[in-house]
Amino acid sequence: MSKTIETDSLEIFAGEMEKVKDALPKKIEANPENVEKGLAKLVLTLIELIRKLMEKQAMRRVEAGSLTDEEVERIGETLMKLENKMKDLKEIFGLKDEELNINLGPLGDLM
Repeated sequence: MSKTIETDSLEIFAGEMEKVKDALPKKIEANPENVEKGLAKLVLTLIELIRKLMEKQAMRRVEAGSLTDEEVERIGETLMKLENKMKDLKEIFGLKDEELNINLGPLGDLM
């Protein structure tokens, strides 16, 4: 009975791999430009996720009144500078906002 379960599982796995095989690229385009842009996309996506989380946390603290006016000003300026730097970097690497978007499951899309 154990061998039948193993065989069935392997057949199911093989069937799923056949479906996935067509979705994978036939040839990998490995050149320095693609690698650089791909890495930039990953890093900028992570930075954008962290920036949005920081922004939400800052808004919660502002609404709760736990920050001084000076702290609110400093956080606002910092977030604006980070957003501007992100725009610059996206332009340098030829990336658009849509390319940095990721699905966060129950939280929805990043952008």
